[in-house]
Amino acid sequence: MYLFQKIEEVMMNYHDARHAVGEFVLHEQKNLYKYTINEVAEYSYTSKATVVRFAKTLGFEGWRDFMKAFIAEVKYQETHHADVDANYPFHEKSSHQEIIESLKTLQMESIQDSADLMDMDMLKMATTYLVKSKHIVIFGLSPNIFLGELFRRKMISIGKKVDIANLGEMGIISRTMDEQDCAIVISYSGNNKHAEPMSYLQNLLDQKVSIIGITSGGDNYMRRILPCVFTMSSKERLYTKIANFATEESLQFILNVLYSCYYREEYQKNCLFKIQSSKILESRRNAVLNEMQDEAEQE
Repeated sequence: MYLFQKIEEVMMNYHDARHAVGEFVLHEQKNLYKYTINEVAEYSYTSKATVVRFAKTLGFEGWRDFMKAFIAEVKYQETHHADVDANYPFHEKSSHQEIIESLKTLQMESIQDSADLMDMDMLKMATTYLVKSKHIVIFGLSPNIFLGELFRRKMISIGKKVDIANLGEMGIISRTMDEQDCAIVISYSGNNKHAEPMSYLQNLLDQKVSIIGITSGGDNYMRRILPCVFTMSSKERLYTKIANFATEESLQFILNVLYSCYYREEYQKNCLFKIQSSKILESRRNAVLNEMQDEAEQE
């Protein structure tokens, strides 16, 4: 999770003076380096002690350490500039054609960003996890879990058993898994180890389950405890945005890459299985259509 996303989390979780500091930091992020700590306190209508406490809440020793990391992140964003704002790709006066062009560009940039962030060693590791597993379970929350459903359907179409851990049942399901299984854990923030699905990571590790993590960029809890983690395009803020356009495109791309790499491992076998399954499905569909046709003729 990047710093600007962590700041949003602080603003959501702390409704005290730290919220005002966070608002000022996000509003002045490109010019923040120009302000002294005293000026930040003055313009956010807080105190120097509150500004320091804000930095410590984010895990820094003080304001100076925070500013060093924040300036580096701002520079990174400027050098990786996107043509479209991932949070607000269109505005109230945008034409229909402008909306089409903006979303097209945003989704293409998200896929490119995700591809650039793909680690080949991680991909080999994840493919090994998927191939050796007898059972794969996907852990995540809405809306990410809907894309997990598409991955599940692709995998079962070639005979691989994949399930979705539903909200409220993640704990029970995680306790049934062992070293022969693989868990795919999806969490954009990857940071709240007390909430689902992150709260079950340690249990899965203790049970020697192979885990593939998918999360946003930057440092977070998931990255610190898992050896195999993929990075979603992370240019969106956590809350202040129109929709998860970029994140959804990025997650779907990562899951499609995982499916394709698994498919390639036994390419001919998977092709044959898929063709045979399709023939059986089509024959059943034709049989139903024929019955419907006969009934229609009788009427």
